[in-house]
Amino acid sequence: MEPRFGRVITAMITPFTADGSLDLDGAVELADWLVEQGNDGLVLAGTTGESPTLTHDEQIDLVEAVSGAVDCHVIAGAGSNDTAAAMELTRRCSEAGADAILTVTPYYNRPSQLGLFNHFRAVAEATDLPVMLYDIPPRSGRKIHTDTILRLADEVQNIVAVKDAAGDVAETARLVAATPAGFEIYSGEDSLTLALLAIGAVGVVSVASHWATPETVVMMDAFFSGDVAAATEANRRLIPSWDFESGDLTPNPIPSKAMMKVLGLPGGDCRPPMGPEPADLADRARLVLAGLGRA
Repeated sequence: MEPRFGRVITAMITPFTADGSLDLDGAVELADWLVEQGNDGLVLAGTTGESPTLTHDEQIDLVEAVSGAVDCHVIAGAGSNDTAAAMELTRRCSEAGADAILTVTPYYNRPSQLGLFNHFRAVAEATDLPVMLYDIPPRSGRKIHTDTILRLADEVQNIVAVKDAAGDVAETARLVAATPAGFEIYSGEDSLTLALLAIGAVGVVSVASHWATPETVVMMDAFFSGDVAAATEANRRLIPSWDFESGDLTPNPIPSKAMMKVLGLPGGDCRPPMGPEPADLADRARLVLAGLGRA
């Protein structure tokens, strides 16, 4: 069976104009192109979409523009480390046309596991849409424990998935083994996608799919058709993309925005404090594309 949100979802950058304003026309153009490339869904205003520097009004404008223009699953990033703010943004994204909500672990204030449970339950109760948890301890400072995810999956009807960027394949295997029917795990770390598929993940919320959707689809199709050797080869070809997509000197989404410039697609520069883009990044982007067999 096809998973609820499809197999390949891009965590889309947010395009800006030269003066740093939100570029809604560019967002629609980029979203259309990503769907044409083979994406089943798009995450808007997530980490890669620079949510920390978007106002809530800008996030709503982005959801309205893209959801009204594309034929794919539109998953709105609506997280906050303030439960009341996350609930309000979730309500607004639901009204703006999103198909689902992505809600990240509250960051910086490091709540307890009971605090996380109560936070996520309150956010889910603010919408009738399906909700995907976003577990990313390197950015949030707090892991959503497996027991907490399982309790949410059991007790909160519309919490239906998790974007797993925790980087612990063995723990994810334990989660997969215990989740109720219908609850889905998506890889949130490109370099671990094949490993997570092998233990029961259903797809990926990807950064590299900004430029490598066709290759990611090939890997998915090979794996789910039982051709593990072909999936492994597709995985090998994607390794340079994962090395490119983020690093200490060029954290995500700086490389993706550089790649969009090389491809002639909307994006612009990141808002401060992200950036500036290193001078050699465009050349590195071209090498990645060349390695995928593109001019």
